[in-house]
Amino acid sequence: MALGFAGAILIGALLLMLPISSAEGVATPFEDALFTSATSVCVTGLVVRDTGTYWSTFGHVVILLMIQIGGLGVVTVAASFAMLAGRRIGLFERSTMQEAVAAPKISGVVRLTLFILKTTLIIELAGAVVMAPTFIHDFGVGRGIWMSLFHSVSAFCNAGIDLMGVRGQYSSMTSYAENPVINIAVMGLIILGGLGFLTWDDICTHGVHVKKYRMQSKVILVVSSLLILLPAIGFFIFEFSDFPLGKRVLASLFQSVTPRTAGFNTVDLASMTETGKAAMIILMLIGGSPGSTAGGMKTTTFAVITACAVSVFRKRENAQFFGRRIAHEVISTAATIVLIYVGACVGGGMIISLYEGLPLLTCVYETASAIATVGLTLGITPQLGLLSKFILIIMMYIGRVGGLTLIYAALSGGRIQMGKLPFEKITVG
Repeated sequence: MALGFAGAILIGALLLMLPISSAEGVATPFEDALFTSATSVCVTGLVVRDTGTYWSTFGHVVILLMIQIGGLGVVTVAASFAMLAGRRIGLFERSTMQEAVAAPKISGVVRLTLFILKTTLIIELAGAVVMAPTFIHDFGVGRGIWMSLFHSVSAFCNAGIDLMGVRGQYSSMTSYAENPVINIAVMGLIILGGLGFLTWDDICTHGVHVKKYRMQSKVILVVSSLLILLPAIGFFIFEFSDFPLGKRVLASLFQSVTPRTAGFNTVDLASMTETGKAAMIILMLIGGSPGSTAGGMKTTTFAVITACAVSVFRKRENAQFFGRRIAHEVISTAATIVLIYVGACVGGGMIISLYEGLPLLTCVYETASAIATVGLTLGITPQLGLLSKFILIIMMYIGRVGGLTLIYAALSGGRIQMGKLPFEKITVG
């Protein structure tokens, strides 16, 4: 998985360096091509060149393909081509596919992969159809259809890369802040992509019979709903009070949905209060759900840590959800993931702040957006130096592949410890 994503990023960078990839027909510097390729494959959305105006149609096609590969996952795409070619999927490939899509067991993983491909195609086409009338009206038939397809794929894959630079460079979706069709369509695609394919498998299999869902799916649906509604209420009350009512509702909902982890925005994020920016950093770090196109620590990680805290408050031996206890190793893994993300986010933000001479909150916002593969920015990305760009590339790569995956890959040759050390207590808190 780690090498697959790295290889896809390198191939994409080489293609984007070609003169045919830029609108002016000139070769793109390697660092900018590498950054654009990384942000596309890692479905992040941070850009150092305005996507809509700098890249040519060929460049846009390359970026879209990389977004699709990154959203589905390199392993899933490779397995899909193998199945289409009629090649037998062996045990090793099935095990790798299980890891890639976060499946609970190896049996049925091929069926799940086919379900992922079918669901992705249907949802992305449906999103394009919904947005097409608006974009065709604004850009003409051919351009409008292409804009619809590009933004549908980008939204479902939680990439946040847009072609709206034709209306103002780095403007994202701000020109559609009051358009309910585009807002609802993009938000719907982001949410659907971020729920996770296992959750959709439960929904398609069991329908409205929620009691039959996996515990994980129940947790994802509850946590995702709360993480959309509660921040939206907060933004509605404290951030966008000077907007007309309709725009205020749409802006509050959109800025609540997009940090998890899409990267589109319909308002000027730099004008938000520091409290609002801090809330968005938290939402970005939490991210979407396992086995989805979204990044971040994942909603289940946040839920496990919260359940663990509740069990301590209530003096229970185990954390629990819906009458089921959570294994201690799951809690340990969740705590490790939180430490990796928070440590990398704050550490990277401090380095960029020192190097660029920028406010720490602005830089932490940037690194949180990178490691959570979000793509939201306060406008500093294009002006960053080479070191800062390299840090963000590493953050995006870690966020898409997974910090634990990289650590497991690096330490795969280590010895397994069979014995146990003597036990002793340590006081915490």
